[in-house]
Amino acid sequence: MSEGPETKSMWRVPGGRCSEHEGGRELQRNMRKALALALVAGLVSAVAVSGCAPKATTDGGGTGASGPTKGGSMSFYIGEPAYIDPYNCQETEGMQVTQAMFDSLTNFDNVDPTKVIPAAALSWEPNADATVWTFKLNPADKFSDGTPVTAADFVYAWNRIANPNTVNTSTGKPDPSIISYHLGFIQGFDDVAAGKATEMSGLKAIDDTTLEVTLSQSFADFEYVVAHPSLGPVPQKYVEAGVDFNGTNVAYGDMPIGNGPFKMAEPWKHNQYIKVARNDSYAGDAPYLDGVEFRIFKDPETAYTEFEAGNLDFTQIGEGKIKDASAKYGVSADGYTVAAGQQVLLGAEDSTYYLIFNNENKYLKNADLRKALSLAINRQAICDTVFEGTREPADSILPPGMAGYQKGAWPDSKYDMEAAKAALVAAGYPEGKGLPTFKLSFNSGGGHEKIMELVQSDLKAIGINTEFQSADFPVYLKQLDEGKHEIARLGWVADYPIAYNFLYALFNSKSTDNKALYKNPAVDTAIQDAEKITDPAARAAKFAEIDATIGSTDPVAPLMFYKHHHVGSDRINDFVFNPLYFGNFEKVWVSDAAATK
Repeated sequence: MSEGPETKSMWRVPGGRCSEHEGGRELQRNMRKALALALVAGLVSAVAVSGCAPKATTDGGGTGASGPTKGGSMSFYIGEPAYIDPYNCQETEGMQVTQAMFDSLTNFDNVDPTKVIPAAALSWEPNADATVWTFKLNPADKFSDGTPVTAADFVYAWNRIANPNTVNTSTGKPDPSIISYHLGFIQGFDDVAAGKATEMSGLKAIDDTTLEVTLSQSFADFEYVVAHPSLGPVPQKYVEAGVDFNGTNVAYGDMPIGNGPFKMAEPWKHNQYIKVARNDSYAGDAPYLDGVEFRIFKDPETAYTEFEAGNLDFTQIGEGKIKDASAKYGVSADGYTVAAGQQVLLGAEDSTYYLIFNNENKYLKNADLRKALSLAINRQAICDTVFEGTREPADSILPPGMAGYQKGAWPDSKYDMEAAKAALVAAGYPEGKGLPTFKLSFNSGGGHEKIMELVQSDLKAIGINTEFQSADFPVYLKQLDEGKHEIARLGWVADYPIAYNFLYALFNSKSTDNKALYKNPAVDTAIQDAEKITDPAARAAKFAEIDATIGSTDPVAPLMFYKHHHVGSDRINDFVFNPLYFGNFEKVWVSDAAATK
């Protein structure tokens, strides 16, 4: 998924859920085949970059209280989301909210995010060639209104994502989902996407607790895909009729009803906050917290000021303040877990910050010009100047630790001024002569301007002029969807920790997240063929080959690999913010349970 407006991120999330499930949610899968089991064993941990994983928190952090207590709430910084309706929830801001309110079929273990665990499905089984997947749902699963969740609710939700005529309930206008590609391997998806059908033929509710999914080809990683929080069940009646709140009818998009540990406490107050409360109908272990308030700020600097004033429990650290915050609050031992005196999180994320080149632009379709642009950027200077050395220059679109990553896979993702000038000559524009002033686009209020200033200066040094163009994040995403950008910044946070999620989402010619408008039929075919490979090592090798092929022509310019730069208050306990950019809200407790922040 695209990361949110600020200079962070994931998940990834982002995008699926990343929280732990215990008790009934962690029943052993008794129907798994060796194929699916081998997949997990073959993956490299997403947290290998930092050398350690989030610790399992059982003894409490925070102020040293004796153990978990129920009650109270915590506050969590986000930017204004584009959507919180799961059908089109596409960036980390909305995903933080959605993952608290919806349980998809599977989930990722919060301590080891490469491990798939049960969520709404207690067990699942692929057939021998991974073309048919059968999920057995938890019969106790309910929506927050108390009605049972059935396989038909998943069928409805997924068809709603695939259908290009789906209406945005908040606006009343057709608004096709840009995340529908997650379902692209399901039989019948192409017919629905083309408007030839309204339901995917590969989705079947065998009975209330059995969902059968038939794919158009083998897909060994499918259990990872269905962990995405946007693929949770949706109650059709509320989508169509709206939700009652104290006698007022509210659009589903502003007050979604789901099956997760939390539910909407009131309608979304745009640009102010989103409040969720404990869902007493939740089938899993009840959260300790009474609720979570997702507080919306325009930029991380404002949020960090609120944190410093004692008005916020978890936030990004403001620009230029990472070292000071680390000295003041202490650094987390594992990079992901908040504990008293170890409150600053600097763990590696499964995410990459990059520049998009519009590959259909008259000038930028020239591969030598794109090479020059990439080689001209001093990535290390960005990491050192803006992020105080807490980020790592990117040499691939795939982050380190992900199966398929190879160091230096994108040879032009390095700083080489002379090579950049030579590439400009090869492109036919020596010293930039003959080139227009390019628009350098980014979303405002997220801390990106300082990064773009350094990029602008680097490009100017080889004769390429740029001018800034910025907009608020939801507007910015719409502008990218329209394809009128020239050079623009984005970040990608893994929706699930596999190479497919980066390479298909960002470079397949049919993917709506392919903002570079890159088209290579050979790459499209290779990505599909890679997912037919059931041996994990062989599949990873194939993805490494595809990554190198894409990188050889620089359709985008990877700039840096993300790391957390977050801090939590000393009142929150057992809070883990994992490499996939999600927190385990249902496991958090506060030391002063009678208080709120």
